[in-house]
Amino acid sequence: MKMNMNLNMVQTQKLVMTAELKQAIEILQYNSVELKEFIQEELMTNPVLQLQSQDEGSQAAAVSAPEVPEEPIKPQSESSTNDLDNINWKEVSQGMSRERGSAVAVESRDDEFSYESFLPTKESLYDHLAFQLCMSDLKGLDYQVAQFLIENIDKNGYLDLRTEEVLSKFQITEDNYERILSVIQTFDPLGVGARNLAECLKIQLMAGDDALSKLAAGIIEHHLQDLANNRIQNIAKALGAPLEQIQDACDLVKTLEPKPGRAFSVDDETRYVVPDVVITKNEGEYVILVSDSTAPKLYINDFYRRILESEQQSAASEYISKKLSSAMKLIKSIEQRRNTIYKVVEAIVEVQLEFFERGPMYLKTLTLKDIAERVGVHESTVSRAVSGKYLQCPHGIYEIKFFFQSGVSSEMGESVSSESIKKIIKELVDREDPKKPFSDQHLMEELNQIGIMISRRTVAKYRDELFIPSSSKRKRF
Repeated sequence: MKMNMNLNMVQTQKLVMTAELKQAIEILQYNSVELKEFIQEELMTNPVLQLQSQDEGSQAAAVSAPEVPEEPIKPQSESSTNDLDNINWKEVSQGMSRERGSAVAVESRDDEFSYESFLPTKESLYDHLAFQLCMSDLKGLDYQVAQFLIENIDKNGYLDLRTEEVLSKFQITEDNYERILSVIQTFDPLGVGARNLAECLKIQLMAGDDALSKLAAGIIEHHLQDLANNRIQNIAKALGAPLEQIQDACDLVKTLEPKPGRAFSVDDETRYVVPDVVITKNEGEYVILVSDSTAPKLYINDFYRRILESEQQSAASEYISKKLSSAMKLIKSIEQRRNTIYKVVEAIVEVQLEFFERGPMYLKTLTLKDIAERVGVHESTVSRAVSGKYLQCPHGIYEIKFFFQSGVSSEMGESVSSESIKKIIKELVDREDPKKPFSDQHLMEELNQIGIMISRRTVAKYRDELFIPSSSKRKRF
């Protein structure tokens, strides 16, 4: 068998991720706050870029990139040329200066309003407990043991430590350990320092010395699983108490905090949302504004234009040309982001017009594919354009993803969004007789009667998403 080696040339086309395309995709995904941070970083590294201040807004407009094509981001082929590389930056800069005017760099303003400056520093659970320990009567070794215990209380307020470890470390008796721990368990928030859920709830009940609190403590001690499953009759039978009394005790337990430390959790801090898009109604028509409040427009510093004119072939000229190219690509990507978000939101408003006119009950089913076809882009572009971004309208502030709803068909063939169905389910549950709560089957039948064809399994799914317990757990006695 004879083997030959040949050299063949094959011409193919393939998609490549250029640096410009990669930057455009990244910028499209940023929300307004992230975009502001990104722009600040670019301003630090590219002296050619200029940020327009409020005072300059009336004197000099922001320079936009060369004409941005109507189509949002599309991949480029390997054989395609990059027009930006062939731009005569000297002419571009001169044109910018003539049309837009020059301006002085503004990196920050002393009088710029910042909501963040009004946010208080949140006290940690450890700091809160350590302060109370300082105010306690514990001294010497007892104080050291208590401090060690506090250091091992987790974010939910539970003691994450084995008893044997404490006894061995400090060479103390179990009685002394329990005595010191009992002091910590009197600290605020009540229930802190518990070793399990039952102990946590019982500590909170110790604040009340009435008969109902004692009954509730007994239920926690011996019938916690029955309580979790709302088996009130089993508890009443075991304790030989009236159903009404057991129901009241169980209601009291449900008011207790199973995770006393979460009030201090950093994860649960209030989130402040800055809308990326604002929609207002003016003379019967909806006006869409892609917010620039947190990401002001950029333009080119006129100072570097003059350097480019005077230094024709110097190293400075080459450096400035590169920075000009980078700046123009950035400005183009930001403008492209604005255009893409505008078109996507415009399409959403067209589809969800009844929502904006009448409210959340009138949301329609909508997919990324639907909007992509309307705008003429890929689904992934729509996904990036709405990811992590918020919209403000007369009904409130919503995550833009909220407007993309799955759903079912009505008897008339119209689509009904999952959000609308959930609202109906919640209204039905709110109106039910607590002693005879609606089963999922009954909820399904109620929905079918108003023309919403839905299965019992889907009803159960939506009920779970609303954090509504099953009918057996909602029943009251």
